[in-house]
Amino acid sequence: MRVLSFFGALLGRRDYYYLLGLLVPFVVYDLALKAYAVSSLPGERGFFGTLGLMCSDVFFDLGYVLLWVGLFAVARKGLARRVVVVLFHAATVLLLLVTTCAHQYFRQNGTTLDYAIIAEWIPKIEEILPILMQGVPPTAWAVLFAALLYAVFGPLLVTRVAERFSSRGRPGRRYRRATPFRIPLSLGPIMLLVLALLFVSLSPVVGSDPAGAEAGAEAGVNTSFARAPFVNMVWTGVEGATAEEVDPNAEVAEAVGGGANASLVEEPESGETENAAEDVAGGGVAEVPRPKTRNVVLVHLESTRARSTTPYNSQLATTPYLDELSESSLLAERAYVVVPRSSKATVTVNCGVDPPLFLGPEFAPGGIPSRCLPDLLKGAGYNTVFFQSSSETMDQYGAIAANLGYDDYYPSEVMDKTGFMMTNYVGYEEDIMLAPSEAWLKENGDEPFLAQYLTGTAHDDYQCIPNRYGVKSYAEDPLINSYLNCVNMLDHFLRNLIEQYKQLGLYEETVFVIYGDHGEGFGEHGRYLHGDTIYEEGLRIPLLIHAPGWFDGGERVEGLTNQTDVVPTVLELLGYRVADGRYPGYSLLREPPEDRTLNFSCITERKCLASMKNGEKYIHHYGNQPDEVFDLEEDPLEQRNLAGGRSEEELRRKREDLLAWHAGVNAGYRRELQTYE
Repeated sequence: MRVLSFFGALLGRRDYYYLLGLLVPFVVYDLALKAYAVSSLPGERGFFGTLGLMCSDVFFDLGYVLLWVGLFAVARKGLARRVVVVLFHAATVLLLLVTTCAHQYFRQNGTTLDYAIIAEWIPKIEEILPILMQGVPPTAWAVLFAALLYAVFGPLLVTRVAERFSSRGRPGRRYRRATPFRIPLSLGPIMLLVLALLFVSLSPVVGSDPAGAEAGAEAGVNTSFARAPFVNMVWTGVEGATAEEVDPNAEVAEAVGGGANASLVEEPESGETENAAEDVAGGGVAEVPRPKTRNVVLVHLESTRARSTTPYNSQLATTPYLDELSESSLLAERAYVVVPRSSKATVTVNCGVDPPLFLGPEFAPGGIPSRCLPDLLKGAGYNTVFFQSSSETMDQYGAIAANLGYDDYYPSEVMDKTGFMMTNYVGYEEDIMLAPSEAWLKENGDEPFLAQYLTGTAHDDYQCIPNRYGVKSYAEDPLINSYLNCVNMLDHFLRNLIEQYKQLGLYEETVFVIYGDHGEGFGEHGRYLHGDTIYEEGLRIPLLIHAPGWFDGGERVEGLTNQTDVVPTVLELLGYRVADGRYPGYSLLREPPEDRTLNFSCITERKCLASMKNGEKYIHHYGNQPDEVFDLEEDPLEQRNLAGGRSEEELRRKREDLLAWHAGVNAGYRRELQTYE
């Protein structure tokens, strides 16, 4: 009763009607969404496990309620009260938006919405908006609209109805005020504000997942999921801004930025040519025939994971032409991306270095600390062109193509779209590139050239059914089946493109590099799409080199490879070696070192890193969930986490190596940006 007396003395009945008319529905809405999300998680948690994951939300909501009661008690009337009322509605609307967006993002992607993701969205909201809207059910939009409408007008309506209802009583009956609380009334609002601050401050650290901790990573939950959505947004923003970078490893930083002064030296025609990667990363001397000048074509297969193509999965006939082509090509059996994102893959393939592990440098003039393939080959007399079947707004590819050194750029905006279908919210089927490609090749094909074809059809939201090549049934799941039909469309484009080169008489003198930019996750590890899918379905890609006259019997690279190997391989095929520079990749004309280590990073800052060596993969989640170790030879689907059987010293060493790599890569790009500015 004393507590009720205390609150009754702070504010009048009308104020409580107004405040609780919004705060109570908000708290119910917030906790209901969190409970729904918890119920969708794998594993059994029971009452205490569920409560542990909801504690942060409960503490935050309690602090939020006390905050506004205290502020209303401080600002009782006049201008101050009007300002507080406006802030009350605006803050609650903001929280509703953040809570709802975080909930839908988790449902679609299987991971939490962090500050880094929001910071990336804001500069290119026009491109991101279709992604946010697609796949959200109409009921979710209806609920959000109703919630926002209520947040604006609901408290006033509730207050009027409550006052009218409470006024109905026996004549002469009056409300009896409770006995005032003994603490002086002037200290009441201060006490509430202090308590509000205390509860909100505890909110980031009280969330836990006892069931997940006991069950390990298989049932474990990202710690950021256990935080209240708004708290997690603020926490990750502060965490990213205040994080101390590990001192860059000098060798790593040199490997990333050492190609700034690189130049090409033509090998002697004696038939003995040094490995183009010797100045890059060591290697021996190999005797290879001196090829005549060749063209280079990079075919970028959007969102294409290895397991969804026929050469890597003979049970799946999605890419029969690619499979046929592989029989006379050099195919990397264990090829990986560095970061599962289109723009990052484009930097890696064209520039031969690890891409920036944070947003920005690839879009900024002078932001790449290496001479890239277009720039290198232009010095040898090559023309360069970049074709793209999607909009130039996709990942700001107009800026990327210019930064890489391409002279000509053709996005879908300048192509004739008559008769071509859109295969996702931002692009068209790849055949739209054939006409401009033919026109450019007829005009420039007499000289050696480098051409890149950026496809987009397998990008979400996979609108490939129906299509001109017919629809096939690859999977029972409609989403996966649509995706695989999109992969099949890429295969048809590849056939059409190579046929075009044959008809123009350019095929025999062209090196074709065909690669996936990243994979896709369809819930195999609770992650959907790409981005933060650090598992095999997100990182492992198809990669093959088709050079007529070189690999007629079909050759295979069995060792670990990644996209940094494309530049040294292409240069060796063309008969060049690198001088005055250093690139980290290896020419795939010979097996890479057996003890090679590959490193990977998620898109989202401070989300996850991984390393792989000798078939063993280590994943670090920045403490948000248990570290993971997988034996890919015995467990290719990454279902059994072996980290519990490894010493803390071993895991610490792997973690420190990854953090040093991360810091070294980013230091090279930040240094380049500072130098340019």
